[in-house]
Amino acid sequence: MYTTELQKGAAPAAIANEPRALIDAFEARIAEDAFIEPKDWMPEAYRRTLIRQISQHAHSEVVGMLPEGNWITRAPSLRRKAVLLAKVQDEGGHGLYLYCAAETLGASRGEMIDALHSGRAKYSTIFNYPTLTWADIGAIGWLVDGAAIMNQVPLQRASYGPYARAMVRVCKEESFHQRQGYEIMMVLAKGTDEQRAMAQDALDRWWWPALMMFGPPDDNSPNSEQSMRWRIKRDSNDALRQKFVDVSVPQADYLGLTIPDPDLAWNEARGQYDYGAIDWDEFYAVVAGEGPVAKERIEARRKAWDDNAWVRDAAAAHEARRAARKAA
Repeated sequence: MYTTELQKGAAPAAIANEPRALIDAFEARIAEDAFIEPKDWMPEAYRRTLIRQISQHAHSEVVGMLPEGNWITRAPSLRRKAVLLAKVQDEGGHGLYLYCAAETLGASRGEMIDALHSGRAKYSTIFNYPTLTWADIGAIGWLVDGAAIMNQVPLQRASYGPYARAMVRVCKEESFHQRQGYEIMMVLAKGTDEQRAMAQDALDRWWWPALMMFGPPDDNSPNSEQSMRWRIKRDSNDALRQKFVDVSVPQADYLGLTIPDPDLAWNEARGQYDYGAIDWDEFYAVVAGEGPVAKERIEARRKAWDDNAWVRDAAAAHEARRAARKAA
């Protein structure tokens, strides 16, 4: 769901020891907005940048199943349970699409998973915060998936074909996720005093982490410029963040909820909202693995991987038997 914030530490922009003619042809295709396909020549730095971004995007989808998955059995109605179950299932599917896209670049699925479990690969910081109440499920759908849509719609025009095509279906499903979250918030906001307080509390806790999802400010995101030149990214972190704020504030007003930012104000001259300073120290601490439930998230993924090894072994054995029968 979530890619922009993961750009820190991407592959260096310099392209060394690669044929100038091939580089020129590659950059001409980028300038023409043509897709780069798996069998096309590409600079090694471009390939490494894509593997890192796409695999970390996939990790975010898979880890993102955890905050909501533990509310499936506690959903307040059968309808809510079915909708949440479908959403969590979608996130797993998104991870699959993205791992497959990364594999077209020569990445191994096992190596990508190992990088996640060992802590070498990152995922979206937003999933290192706990879901304390049912209202958090609404806030995640409204704000987190809303921010994801802001990030991901431009990725449908990313320069790498398999990534862009995977994002078409992902974005359609994320739109459903955002709507179901906002519906939960509407029901709570129109409910009892206790329900309205629960919705406001969830907004208070998720607003700032949602803004952090877009990544560090542009002047502290050294790799964004190269990613945008290669047209992997289409918009800067700050531009996407501003767009998200401008869309979300009227939605909060409609709900009768208050954005937890005393500096939030409409700027008539800019035609946009001004908003307060983000706590980047918190952002970088969470990126480094110090989020409130960071250790629990990785431990849950490791346990799921180990507990379900028998499924992978059975699939491998079945494929080996099928290949043997075909050979015979």
